[in-house]
Amino acid sequence: MGVDLRQVVAGVLTLTMFVMLGNMIKRDHFDSVEGKFPGARDVEFDSEKVSEQGLVNFSKKNTNGPWMEGGLEPKPCWKESNFDEVDSKGFVTFSLTNGPEYHVSQIADAVVVARYIGATLVLPDIRGSKPGDERKFEEIYDVEKFVKSLVGVVKVVKGLPKDVSIRDVAVVKVPNRVSEDHIAEQIEPVFRTNSIIRLATFFPSVNMRKTTKTSASDSVACLAMFGTLELQPEVNEVVDSMIERLRTLSRKSDGRFIAVDLRVEILDKKGCRGSSATGTKSCFSAQEIAIFLRKIGFGKDTTIYLTQPRWDESLDVLKDIFPKTYTKESILPADKKAKFLESEDSEFEKVIDFYMCSQSDVFVPAISGLFYANVAGKRIASGKTQILVPADISGTSASVTSHFSPYISKKNHMAHSCFC
Repeated sequence: MGVDLRQVVAGVLTLTMFVMLGNMIKRDHFDSVEGKFPGARDVEFDSEKVSEQGLVNFSKKNTNGPWMEGGLEPKPCWKESNFDEVDSKGFVTFSLTNGPEYHVSQIADAVVVARYIGATLVLPDIRGSKPGDERKFEEIYDVEKFVKSLVGVVKVVKGLPKDVSIRDVAVVKVPNRVSEDHIAEQIEPVFRTNSIIRLATFFPSVNMRKTTKTSASDSVACLAMFGTLELQPEVNEVVDSMIERLRTLSRKSDGRFIAVDLRVEILDKKGCRGSSATGTKSCFSAQEIAIFLRKIGFGKDTTIYLTQPRWDESLDVLKDIFPKTYTKESILPADKKAKFLESEDSEFEKVIDFYMCSQSDVFVPAISGLFYANVAGKRIASGKTQILVPADISGTSASVTSHFSPYISKKNHMAHSCFC
């Protein structure tokens, strides 16, 4: 049977057309993906590089940005069973002041002092920045959790005995991260004389870095800083509802969101207008944050929470680039606004911001300082280590890994010495 040459030619042409069509579909498909996700190659390359260093693993899902996979929560290195009961010889009183980033450090110093001198710790009150702005500890924090966590370390009471006069209380200044030598030389002699002292913590510098020097009080400080403070149920419920609201708004990012500590009134202060003595910037504006986040790979659908109390027109530039940008007034449950948004400088608002930044998927400190340092500590304690320090970026893109906080990349935060 003869072969028809025309049928052979037609068959070859048909096969060639199918091969060409297949190549066109495949090429168009990948070209369209690359166009939708600019910088995807850089993010992938960076994730491989960092994974080899054992630092981070990026999400393999297409989630609108360089999100990290959640890390495992580290285990505390301290053990409560190692603490021996101490007989109380007097009382230590103190107040929590200036906001939750200070509360964490003030609690740690008070517990270390009380433990060292063998005193009973009196539950502190909470004082705001304005005169007369005072709250009870239980209005914000969980008293039962606080007392229970310190069993065997120091005894805690709600108030001084009725027969004790306030005039008998001696005020003692305490530097943050107080040393045992300072307690022995400056505090214990006063306590022996008065048996009742009031601590006034001051902060010579913002220093939360890990040190090579160790002392017997390290475990006490770690427990006090990371194992004592929890929000009381109502406040915790408000924070949880706001987080849930942001996750609902972040469906294109797999429920993830960024928290940015950016407060306009601080940006306007003199210390934020220039570079620091080291030549690095200590504050970044809304426009600078927007450009930074875009250049390291976050898409326009990324959800952002700002610590700014109320919306300010200077934030519009950030919302233009990232439309899903919110302050607490727009996501706080309606029935809670009267109580928790009563004033722009309320303790409730500060606490909400601190815990929102501690629990977000990514934290970006637009302002350096103790807020950044102690939020970093809480994030390290919970395994949420994606903290990105902003910078001026030349060019159109940048590696996200090169902007990890030194607290994470160098593991130089004191929290790293508290967890294993």
